[in-house]
Amino acid sequence: MSSTPELELLKEKERFEALFQYASLGILVANKAGEIVLANNFLLSKFGYDDPMELAGEKIEKLIPARFHRQHVPHRDKYIEHPQKRPMGLGLDLFGIKKDGTEFPVEISLSNYTTNDGDFVIAFISDITKRKEIEMAVIQQKQELAEINLQIEKMNDELEQKVELRTKQLEESKDELAKALSKEKELSDLKTRFVSMASHEFRTPLSTILSSASLVAKYTQGDEQEKRDKHIVRIKSAVSNLNDILNEFLSIGKIEDGKVVAHHSRFNIKELITTIVGEIQGIAKHGQHIQYTHIGSDAVELDVSLLRNIIINLLSNAIKFSPENGTINIVSRVDDTSTEVSIQDSGIGISKDDQEHLFERFFRGANVTNIQGTGLGLHIVGKYIELMDGQITVASELEKGTTFTFTFKNNL
Repeated sequence: MSSTPELELLKEKERFEALFQYASLGILVANKAGEIVLANNFLLSKFGYDDPMELAGEKIEKLIPARFHRQHVPHRDKYIEHPQKRPMGLGLDLFGIKKDGTEFPVEISLSNYTTNDGDFVIAFISDITKRKEIEMAVIQQKQELAEINLQIEKMNDELEQKVELRTKQLEESKDELAKALSKEKELSDLKTRFVSMASHEFRTPLSTILSSASLVAKYTQGDEQEKRDKHIVRIKSAVSNLNDILNEFLSIGKIEDGKVVAHHSRFNIKELITTIVGEIQGIAKHGQHIQYTHIGSDAVELDVSLLRNIIINLLSNAIKFSPENGTINIVSRVDDTSTEVSIQDSGIGISKDDQEHLFERFFRGANVTNIQGTGLGLHIVGKYIELMDGQITVASELEKGTTFTFTFKNNL
């Protein structure tokens, strides 16, 4: 049986309906008066509407925040007079507003067509909330990098001033001059190591952010959300890693400038460490478990912020340098004379030679060069313990784990 023109027309209409309703981006059709004629299911869902009749006949300004209505109307009328295929709002941030009043960023492309019923405008609308979040994260990271650059410049200026002053003072003595030159070389080497380490540590997460951001932009289909989410998680992880590195750099600057001072207060050490263990368990490798034991009194008088940073740093190292399915033991003891905390892992261990340099700036053991790190963490730990008049020791053997123990005298 041959198809009639009416039947073929019906089939074409059904194909158009399927394409229109099941497209994975919002599609809106408006007439010359700026009234909504059609809206597909994807657009209704994005804007929080259940029934297409809620929008039928409404002005398209209903989907735009009220603060933009006044300027949008003349732009809309101008486009209708001279329609053309083009993106909307070049160079501007565009926003849509949901039924419940929630605003979200959008990207819009415009087109037009004419039928016997008149002239119509088609708007293709994409929700770009995820992209904006990524852009904001990158912008924030650039601002933080700018801050650390200023810190480096300040350190360089101070270093140059100190070297100049010391050189003038030591011109009278050859021995003192030799000492000054040696110190200058040490600081120069330190600066070189700092720049080399910083550029290396920043390169990997920044490359991750750049590559994942580029890939996210390529996944435009509705069924590719899982791929987009995967790269968003990679970006967030890289940003978090950069933030940790920047915090270490800023902490060193504050310590060197004498801006970190211990403020002792009375608190429950058992509750503090229990909370830290609960928080940090989330970054543990597969099968790793942190076992905590407390012995003695709960009350101590120390700087709670410095102590928290010390424990988090040592626990993070224990997780990083230990294998999966391992146990990390943390024990705290409080008696009448002292407070002691030990953190034991079953990781790769530290050689005897390396143990002598553990708390030096930028030092990294010979067996961890392929593991990411700045070499500043243990230096900061040592400085914080020193600020609270404490002591730290390390017991370790290659491939048999490491135990850090730090002790403070009680003033209760």
